Amino acid sequence: MKEVLLTAFGVGGATLVGAIIGFLIKKPSQKANDIILSFAAGVMLSAAVIGLIVPSLGYNGNWGILITVVGVLCGAFFLNIVDKLVPHLHKISGVDIEAHPDKTNSINKILLFVIAIAIHNLPEGIAAGVSFGDGNNAHAFSVSLGIALQNIPEGMVIIAPMIAAGISKKKTFLIASLTGVIEIVGTLVGYFFVSISSAILPFMLAFAGGTMLYVISDEMIPETHSHGNERLATYALLIGFCVMLAFDFFIG
Repeated sequence: MKEVLLTAFGVGGATLVGAIIGFLIKKPSQKANDIILSFAAGVMLSAAVIGLIVPSLGYNGNWGILITVVGVLCGAFFLNIVDKLVPHLHKISGVDIEAHPDKTNSINKILLFVIAIAIHNLPEGIAAGVSFGDGNNAHAFSVSLGIALQNIPEGMVIIAPMIAAGISKKKTFLIASLTGVIEIVGTLVGYFFVSISSAILPFMLAFAGGTMLYVISDEMIPETHSHGNERLATYALLIGFCVMLAFDFFIG
């Protein structure tokens, strides 16, 4: 149980580590921001495909492909619905839109990004918890380490945009912390309810992968390709993808 608790707080804490790094780094230039966001998109793309969607296929035999496809599409469709509701979500940020009318759209996009991260953190946390079910702690730690590595750049990239949009530092850190807390809860749920989680895990993994693919395609890539830094952004995405690919190859 001690190992599970350490893993839960380690996985969730990785997001906070990234957030702290994000606070320490001064506001980057547009080029640097596009590179960082593209790198994160590459990490997310690799995690979505290799860490979430492909493992989903390994469950339930011949039904695996159907469950995975349905899960991916449901995840994307769910986030599409959230996208339509986003204009109302700026209220939770506490920003005075009347004083910053030009920032409304920016806040909407940022909150959509944060919501997507929070959504996929839950099944990732469950995956970390379920990995302890077979009694192989070494395997469980490797899975958790891969998830934690991905969480660090996630924590970094959500800080500067929220602050730039007018959200206070206190609320920015709170929002970043909540995304990490969700992963801690998921890890504990996965450990205590292994049998239940094992039954729904394929769909949840695919669902999370679908939300990530939606954000990458609908928000992150268009954003990083709209300031004249398309080539750098493309290579940054590829590097991010390859970093996670190499990590999965050597550690997974």
